[in-house]
Amino acid sequence: MSLPRHNPDGLKTPRAAAVAGILFSVLLLLAVLLVLQTLRLHPRDPGEWLGAQSWKVALALNLIPFAGIAFLWFMGVLRDRMGAQEHKLFATVFLGSGLLFVAMLFTAAAAIGAILITHAALPRELSGSVTFTLARAFAYNLTSIYAMKVASVFLLTASTIVLRTGITARWTAMVGYAAAAFILLGSHAVDWAFLVFPLWVLIVSGDILLREYGHAGPSS
Repeated sequence: MSLPRHNPDGLKTPRAAAVAGILFSVLLLLAVLLVLQTLRLHPRDPGEWLGAQSWKVALALNLIPFAGIAFLWFMGVLRDRMGAQEHKLFATVFLGSGLLFVAMLFTAAAAIGAILITHAALPRELSGSVTFTLARAFAYNLTSIYAMKVASVFLLTASTIVLRTGITARWTAMVGYAAAAFILLGSHAVDWAFLVFPLWVLIVSGDILLREYGHAGPSS
């Protein structure tokens, strides 16, 4: 006699994607705002933030791993929602760009974390050194050029998927296309471009949650 299969519908509901997306957005927005208050987003940052304000950067770095985990959950549940409508090309680019974004974000955060640890151990040797300049330029280029460009690719594919499947409202896809174009062209020139990507995820997650409660309302 075969055992009954348990279908974990609770893990596949739109609310799971919405909650994960909101959690990612809030955590990453907090991390970016903390960084923008202290760090200069420039490859030749002199490192004044290594003094009394370094705790803000350390707090931001501790938020980023949780933001990345929430983003992976958001991607997984959103992809599950596509179901039979999933297109192999868009699904591959969607998944690949999302994973690359998280990997680059973690690597850049690890580089900044290494600067903090090194400065705590050898403050005089690190300040103004070639090692500091190299590590700071590496973290800057990885985030502002590569990670943000990959985020724009994720926005393009995710917006196309939204447009074709109707997972969320069509206007969120249009906002996603506009955000992708802005990040693609201006992420290296405008500091607050870092906020655009988590804000779009927050908008999509909020729309999913509102639609889900809207559908559930009349039946209750």
